This record gives sequence, C-alpha cells and structure tokens, in this order.
Amino acid sequence: MNRIKAIMYKEFLQMKRDRLTLALAFMLPIVQLLIFGFGIQTEVKHISTIVWDQSLSHESRDLISSFTASGYFDVKYVAKSYDEISHHIDSGKAKVGIVIPSDFNKTLHRGESSSAQILIDASDNMVALQAVSIANSIGLIKNQALLQSNMPNFTPPYDIRVRSWYNPDGITAFYIVPGILGILVTMTMVILTSIGIVRERERGTLEQLMVTPIRPFELMLGKIIPYIALGYVQITVALLLAVIVFHVPIRGNLLELYILTLFFITASLGMGIAISNVAKTQLQAMQMSFFVMMPSILLSGFMFPRDAMPKIVYYIGNLIPLTFYLDIIRGIVLKGIGFSYLYGQVIALLVFSIVFIAISALKFKKTIT
Repeated sequence: MNRIKAIMYKEFLQMKRDRLTLALAFMLPIVQLLIFGFGIQTEVKHISTIVWDQSLSHESRDLISSFTASGYFDVKYVAKSYDEISHHIDSGKAKVGIVIPSDFNKTLHRGESSSAQILIDASDNMVALQAVSIANSIGLIKNQALLQSNMPNFTPPYDIRVRSWYNPDGITAFYIVPGILGILVTMTMVILTSIGIVRERERGTLEQLMVTPIRPFELMLGKIIPYIALGYVQITVALLLAVIVFHVPIRGNLLELYILTLFFITASLGMGIAISNVAKTQLQAMQMSFFVMMPSILLSGFMFPRDAMPKIVYYIGNLIPLTFYLDIIRGIVLKGIGFSYLYGQVIALLVFSIVFIAISALKFKKTIT
C-alpha cells in the first residue's frame, strides 16, 4: 500500500510540475464542450439568397415575402441578370437564387400557373436538402391558401421549379470526399509536424542542428519542404481514390487545385511548427493538435453547415485554415470555378501561412535548453 501511495505522490508531483499539460487537460473539454454545444446545429436558417424579380409586381413581392417570412431565406442580394445570380452562387456568396419572370403577375391574372425558378447550390448537401424542402413547402402552402380562398376549381397558381446545381442527385460522397482530403492534410501537417519536432527535441537530435551555422529560418524550411511533398502525395492518392472509387467529378482545373493547395499546406505546417515551439513534450503537442483538429472537423463546414452556426461560432470558424480550403477544393472539384472566385480564400490562407511561420521563426531560438 505504501508503494502505491509513493507512486501516486510521485505522479501528483509530476503533474504539478507539468502545469501546461494539466491546464490543457482541464481546459480542452470545457472550451470544446461550450463551443461545439452552442455552435453545432443541423437546422439551417437564414440561407443567403439572391433574387432576380423581373416582374416587380405585387404578386412577385408577395411570393418573395413568403420565402423571407419563413426564416429560412435571407434576401441579401438583388440581381439584374441571370449571369449575376450564377456568379453569386458560384462564388458562394449566395446559396439560393430566386428567378421570377416578367409575366409572373399576368399569367396569374389569366388563371394560368405562374412559374418561379429556385436555384440551389447543392455542393453543400445539408443546406441544399433544407432549401429544397422549404421551397417546395412554401409553394404548396401558397397554392393551398389561394385555391381554397379564391379559385377552388382552378389549377395551382404557383409553379415553383427547384433546380439543384453542382450535385443535383444529392450524392453524399461528392460533398464529403473533397472535405476528407482537407482533413487528411490537416492531420498530417499539424500532428506529424508538431510531434516530430518535439520528439527530436526530447531525443536531443535537435541540439545537433542548433550548434551548426544554420539559421532558424533555414532550419524551418528544411523541416517544412519534406512535409509539403508528403502533402501532395496524399492529395494525389486521395484524388485518385475519389475519382476511381467514389466517381467524384473534377469539373475544375486540376493544376489550379494543386497550386492553391500549396497555400493550405504551408498554413497547416506553420500551425504545426507553432505548436511544436510551445509544447515541451509529445503529450502536450498531441493535446494541442487535438485542440486544432476538433474545431477543424466540426466548425469548418466539413460536417455541419456554417450557415446554421451562431455568429460568434461562425467567426471562430474563420480562424481555421480548413474553412477556406474547403471552399477552394469543393469550388474547383464540384463547381468548376477558379482563382477569380477564390482569391479571398487564397489571401486568407496566405495570411495564415505568413503569421504562423513568422511567429515560429521569432520564437525559435538557436539555444540549447
């Protein structure tokens, strides 16, 4: 019994000395439970919507009001052409487009069905399913109300035509598989980099490099470049499997995808190196990497739609590099868009890369500790 007490006392002393590990053990579950508990929602409301109302009549405004009153659609943009709607949906600014023809009110007054086209970005399955269901329900409710009150023996006045773009069949693999590519790169770049450098420090092999004339920035480049190559190997293998096994279409420029992926790889590597500069042990590096991985999976839009998250959690998601890379890879693979639509995401990843690598270079000191 005394031996057990001695071992327990020794462990408590070790835990007390290793305060960072102890703090991470307490803080990680609390912070993640609060963020994920409030942030993860499956019901998507306030979907960004663009409207092209060519009729500009009381009837067309009444139909648009029915969409906004549902709480599921927020009209944020007003278009003047079909191309403008396409541009907003391609860029991701709008998830839904409503097109009302110029003769909308006239056909209603003639007793004919008036058509309205609802265009939905189906590259995000969860948002698309919600939008399709609500749009059809609104059309059904409007028809029932109008038929019962004014035209009991007439054809349905509203013809709501829903079109899903990019993934019209709603195939889950088309949405999930490109996201998994981003998760794989994040895991490799952040976890392996942070743990690998800390492991070298523990074994003393990093000290051998410290006593050489090599500069800190050169040392980091030497550490980063092999992982960049590994990241591209992962992306290549994963894309081959996605196409061959899951039949995921690659509608955009593959070379452009590889070029833009470099910004995400360097951002993730910079994050891993930053963790390795803070962590003193492999356990601490693992804990910190886990703290990065969970938000990357749950708050980036990989599993749950970001449009359904509270504003504060939505903004926290903007601090995650994977959030921007998902827009890039899904945009190129599913939508076939290019840099002209994705320059904002590229700039964000470039900022991440510069900030993380600069912090790591400044914090890393060529001293033997």
